[in-house]
Amino acid sequence: MSLAYVLKTFPRLSQTFIVNEILAHEAASQPLRIETLRHPRPEDAQADVSAVRAAVHRLGDAASTERGEALIAAQAEELAQRVRHLGIRHLHAHFGNSAAEVARLAAERAGIGYSFTAHARDIFLDDLDHDALALRLRAARQVVTVSDYNRQHLITRYGLAPDHVVRIYNGLDLRRFSLQAGAREPLILAVGRLIEKKGFGDLIDACALLRDRGLRMRCVIAGGGPLMATLAHQIDTLDLNEQVRLLGAVPSSEVQHWMQRAAVFAAPCVVGADGDRDGLPTVLLEAMALGCPCVSTDVTGIPEVLSDGHSGLQVPQHDAVALADALGRLLADPALGERLARQARARIESDFDIHHNVARLRRVFASDASPALATAAP
Repeated sequence: MSLAYVLKTFPRLSQTFIVNEILAHEAASQPLRIETLRHPRPEDAQADVSAVRAAVHRLGDAASTERGEALIAAQAEELAQRVRHLGIRHLHAHFGNSAAEVARLAAERAGIGYSFTAHARDIFLDDLDHDALALRLRAARQVVTVSDYNRQHLITRYGLAPDHVVRIYNGLDLRRFSLQAGAREPLILAVGRLIEKKGFGDLIDACALLRDRGLRMRCVIAGGGPLMATLAHQIDTLDLNEQVRLLGAVPSSEVQHWMQRAAVFAAPCVVGADGDRDGLPTVLLEAMALGCPCVSTDVTGIPEVLSDGHSGLQVPQHDAVALADALGRLLADPALGERLARQARARIESDFDIHHNVARLRRVFASDASPALATAAP
């Protein structure tokens, strides 16, 4: 066994990109283990990980009375022992948080290399411990991140050498996302955790504008989270209960079903008051792959995949009027939606095939000169 993933928790319903990545490794016959720091939350039981073959082990059960830095140290020591016992040659974490810290400490103690993928919250929050993150970034054999926007931020903010940070987009198994042509319902779909950075409050305001303009439509928002009551109150206050529905958390198979029906997929992402923001939403990639015309904002890496007027429509963040205009255009002009959808699919096929992208990731791991890893990296 040569590779282990270190994750805060697994599975997590909102982190399908990690499941996709693991499945792509397994499809390439790359054996790996999954080491987690916490048990999954009850709502994550809906995450579909039935196809994952990797063994999952939770660190820290023997040190369950520890907290904070003491728990991280205990988990790192346990992981270092497992690394030596199992012959693991490389550790990879997702997010530059406690998972990356456990991986860093364990790799240091076991004398192997580690890397991690930086996403969004872990590098953009206003109250980050920048010194701790800088240590993890510099100690990693290489840092992976999911957009050119993120890569430039890390290089500039932390003074990293350009070749130390590699951009590898999250990908999709395109065999599971075939382009869906044909007539679509006057339905707006949005998917994501109900948190500020998803911009769902702006979407609800835009739906009120569309209703007031006399446009016939429905909007479905799929996802659970702390803003459920706030958004439900907004819908009620704007008298939108006939137009806007909150579905709660749904499995990925149901999300695909909605994407195949909807005339528009909306990802009205914003930068939150705490600095949190999306990196490059996986659900946006999925909608583009399935041929659902997309509207999104100019936040972080989104313009790298969604080019305004070519592969979708782009609006400024926090602009409900512009969002309503873009949604209305696609609802009123199916031919425009079909053209954008075809070009969006071509964009996804060009740069977001997960098997190609995960092969690049294995080459990062193989820099530790592990024969097993090098064999699995084409």
